[in-house]
Parts: sequence; C-alpha cells; structure tokens
Amino acid sequence: MLLARLLERLIRIGRLTVVDADGRTHVFTGSGGPSVTIRLHDRALHWKLFLRPEICAGEAYMDGHLTVEDGSIYDFLDLVGRNIDAAGDDHPFDGVMRRFDIGLRRLQQFNPTGRARRNVAHHYDLSEAFYRLFLDADQQYSCAYFLSPEDGLDQAQAQKRRHIAAKLLLEPGMSVLDIGSGWGGLALYLAERTGARVTGITLSAEQLAAAEARARAAGLSDTVSFALRDYRQQTGTFDRIVSVGMFEHVGVNHYEAFFRQVHDRLAEDGVALLHTIGRVHVPGNTNPWIRKYIFPGGYSPALSEVMTAVERAGLWVTDIEILRLHYAYTVRLWRQRFLANRKVAAELYDERFCRMWEFYLAAAEIMFRYLRCAVFQIQLARRQEAVPLTRDYIAEIERALAAEEERRGERAA
Repeated sequence: MLLARLLERLIRIGRLTVVDADGRTHVFTGSGGPSVTIRLHDRALHWKLFLRPEICAGEAYMDGHLTVEDGSIYDFLDLVGRNIDAAGDDHPFDGVMRRFDIGLRRLQQFNPTGRARRNVAHHYDLSEAFYRLFLDADQQYSCAYFLSPEDGLDQAQAQKRRHIAAKLLLEPGMSVLDIGSGWGGLALYLAERTGARVTGITLSAEQLAAAEARARAAGLSDTVSFALRDYRQQTGTFDRIVSVGMFEHVGVNHYEAFFRQVHDRLAEDGVALLHTIGRVHVPGNTNPWIRKYIFPGGYSPALSEVMTAVERAGLWVTDIEILRLHYAYTVRLWRQRFLANRKVAAELYDERFCRMWEFYLAAAEIMFRYLRCAVFQIQLARRQEAVPLTRDYIAEIERALAAEEERRGERAA
C-alpha cells in the first residue's frame, strides 16, 4: 500500500492503525502518545491519500469512505497534527503538490468584488439557525479572548468585545466603520456601550438581514446602520475602523488596496484595529480542502505579508498582540456545541454536510494547537500620537466596561 510509505515517515508519536479496503491491518507506532484506528472503504484511497492527503482525507471522511473506529475524527487529526508539529518543516505532507499550490496562491486568492461576494455567500449565507447551534448568544463567529482556559464561550466572547473596544479608544459620538460586520454583535455593542455611531458593511445577505433586525430590536437603528457593500466601495471618513475575522477573505493580491482604503477612510487622528487569523511562519498556502469546501478564496497571512502592505499604505503600527491558543479554545467549544446539536444540523442540511463540519471544526482546532496558526490584533493609526504611550489604558477600559456590564446585570456567565 503506497499510503504506508507516507505514514511510516509521519508517525513518530503515538500509534495509528489503518485497516485498508482489502481488510488488511497496518500499524504505525512511535513514542508514547494517543492511539487511533481508521478504516478505508475504497481501494482508491490507497493511492489518493498518498498523493494528496491534505484534500483527500477530508473528502473521504465526508463521503463515509474513511471512518474512525477507535476514537473520533478529532482524535485522528490530533494524532496527525502532533506528528506534523514534531517533524517541523520536514514532514512528508510538504511535497510537490503543496509547493505547486503555493505557486498558484495569487490566482487562488484573486478576489475582485464579484468573486468576493460569491466566496462569502458560500460560507456565511448558511442559515442563521445553523450558526445558532454552536455560536455564543451574541453570534460572534471569530476568535474569543480567554483570560483562563476554563472560561465559557459567552464569557470569552464578552471579553473579546471589551478588548477590542478598549483598543479602539472610543468616545461618545465617534464614527466607526466595521468592515465585515457579521451578524452585527460587535457594532451593536460598540454603539450601546460607548455611544459611538457605527456603520457595518458585509457581503453576506443573510448576515445583513439578521444584523438589521437586531438593530431594530435593540432600538439602535438611529446609531447603527448596515449595508451590503465591499470594503473597496466604502466612502467617507471615520474616527475609528475595526475589522474582525474578515481580512482572511481579502486575498494576498489585495492587501495593499485594503490598507490604502483603511488609510483613506481613517480620520487624521483616527485609530483602526485589525483582528485576523494568521500564520506564525513564512508565507504559505491555504489547505486545499479548506479552500474548496469551507473558505474559497481565503488565506491566513504571515505577519510579514501584512506588515509590507501596512508600510506601503503609510500607516503607523501602534500595537500588535498575538493570540496563540485562544482560537483553539474557541473552536473546541464550538465543536462541542455542534456535536451536541448534530441531529438538528442534519435536519437543516444532511449527513454529509455534518461530516464536513465535523472535519472542519476538528481540523481548525488542530491548526491552532500544532500547525503555527494564531490570531493577530494589529492596531493602526495615521499619527503616532493617536494612542497613549503605554498599553495600560487597555486594561483600564476593559475594567470599566466590565463594571458597567455587571452594574446592568449583563455579565456573561
């Protein structure tokens, strides 16, 4: 079996047992670690997984051609992730096809306005009812902020909102542009807690409708507005700009255009905050399974790629924070909620869709635990005097916001 050659090189930690499509058992053992058994139900997987494991493993699991008999799909991916991490840059998945993908990444991430809208619709125009199955009460579909690994999801997302608000240094009456406003939770929070006037823009029709309904229900339609609009089409000047979980969809070809737009839309004494998934490594490519089934056109940048575009836009970098395991903790809680509501998800869509999301959520957690993924929070300004000299103000504002929420009886449990 060709696949055995790859697994013999890969497994140095734990034990992987593979039952092939002919019923033969192959055991790959390293040093102490977890033990997992998988079964292949299609002989074509013997060569497909050897040639293109990064896309074929996910497809095989979706189609029921790869099943996990001892453990779960998370356990299998955890074992693989541990071994890739231990191998460093010398892991066997770093082959010719992966390097070919890297060479094509600018084409894969070419996201003009029309294609960007279609790419967003692929993922974010799933029903709101589906996302409610696993997100927090405020529907924050981005990395939460954990003061402790034991924090609950709603608590950690509340901490994330405060953390972002603190870095924006908001005052009543300030104008805010929220690029990639999702279901509107952050925009509504900023308006209600700080008295800011917020404009949220999104490319998802489903999210737009939900956000507008939430603004009406909260009585905030006069201070918060939402629009179906690409960031390149936005006009006007804003005191503050925030973008959370959207930059991953911009594409490396468009980074300079994005930051030029931030520069041009930001007031002279304004402050912007970018919150994005990134890679703590050299530039690379998007996993082909993720690109095909989850985020077409998406890419998580290396910090070096972001900084080059920021510098060319003439912006000051006034603060950078690297959130390391925060997204691993976030996705773990999403995955637990999704599995608890899996039957409902299958009724909304189908079994193959559920297996796709099981694989996606498990793979995402593994990426942040073992594969050098993190979240960057980058604070930007046009003038170096736009923010205080030290970072003490962040904690001070967070404490004030938390105290006000506790006074109102709104602290997340």
